[in-house]
Amino acid sequence: MNIAMIAHDKKKDELVQFAMAYQHVLKDHCLYATGTTGTRIAEATGLSVHRFQSGPLGGDQQIGAMIAENEMDMVLFFRDPLTAQPHEPDIMALIRLCDVYAIPLATNLGGAEIFIHGLERGDLNWRKLVHGKEEDQID
Repeated sequence: MNIAMIAHDKKKDELVQFAMAYQHVLKDHCLYATGTTGTRIAEATGLSVHRFQSGPLGGDQQIGAMIAENEMDMVLFFRDPLTAQPHEPDIMALIRLCDVYAIPLATNLGGAEIFIHGLERGDLNWRKLVHGKEEDQID
């Protein structure tokens, strides 16, 4: 599965710790992240992470483009609701795209924990059907 990992500045440490705790699950998936977040996750875990631009420079929109092309299966976006973000319209557009395309989106640690356990159990395998990856098994 393709998993996007994004974090506002005050939530980067939390997302890195999350990735470290669940690297045994994440290692089997393709990880995508914005700017510094991706670098920090890769350095802390040794996981391969495709990095986009930072959020304010278009990284959120790059991930949004993957969502619109049905190439993203889950988004873990650790948001900081207490700090104003200069690129708030981009953030809202990304959230809107997740809703439009039924992409699971966790915006905090609690939601991400539920998603990662579901991913580990296979609860998100329905995304493979959306991609047509299991056409032989559908027949």
